[in-house]
Amino acid sequence: MSLFLILIIFGYLLGSIPWGYLISRAKGIDIRKIGSGNIGSTNVIRALGTKWGLLVAILDFIKGAIPAYLAINFLTPHRYIAGPDWPIALVAFTPVLGHIFPVWLGFKGGKGVATTLGVLFILLDWKILLPLLFAWLLVLVISQISSFSNLLMMAFLPLALWISSFSLAYFILGLALFALIWWAHRENLKRIKEDREPKINLKKSR
Repeated sequence: MSLFLILIIFGYLLGSIPWGYLISRAKGIDIRKIGSGNIGSTNVIRALGTKWGLLVAILDFIKGAIPAYLAINFLTPHRYIAGPDWPIALVAFTPVLGHIFPVWLGFKGGKGVATTLGVLFILLDWKILLPLLFAWLLVLVISQISSFSNLLMMAFLPLALWISSFSLAYFILGLALFALIWWAHRENLKRIKEDREPKINLKKSR
C-alpha cells in the first residue's frame, strides 16, 4: 500500500475520533442528547463549560493538523507527475471528512470547523491565516453566534488558500471544505435565517 493511501486512511480515521462525545461521556453525559445534539466544541461549551469546550476544540484542531503536516513532509514532489499539491490537498481533506462523517458514530459527527482550522494552520501562510482568525474571533465576540462566525470565515477559505499558495489543488480544497462545512451547518443556516440560532456564553467555565 502506498504512503499516499496510508495517509488517506489515517487522516480519515484520526478525524473520526469523536472527542466531544468521548469527553462528555467521561463526564457522565451523552452530548448527542443535549442542546443541538452536535458533538463539537460549541455544544460542549453549552453542556460542560468553556474549559471542556476548548479542550475539545484543541483536540479536534490537532486532528486536522497532523495529517496535513505528514502529507507536506512525506509526500515528496518527485513521486507525483502532477506535483505534490493534489495528494496533499486530498490528505488534508480527509480529517474534516472523518470529523463530519465519523465511522465510530454511524457517520453522524460534528461541523468540522476546528479540524479545518488545524488543516489551515499547516497549509496557510501566516500573513493570511492570522487576519482570517482575527476576523473570525471578532465576529464571534460581537455576535456570540459560533455558527455565523464559522460560516463567514469558510466563505473566504477558497480565496485565502489561493492567495496563500496560488495552487489550483489548494483552491479546490478550499471550495470542497467550504461546501462540506456549509452543508454540515444547514440547520444552523435555517435557524440564523429565522433568528433562532442560540448564542454561546464564553464566560461559562464550570
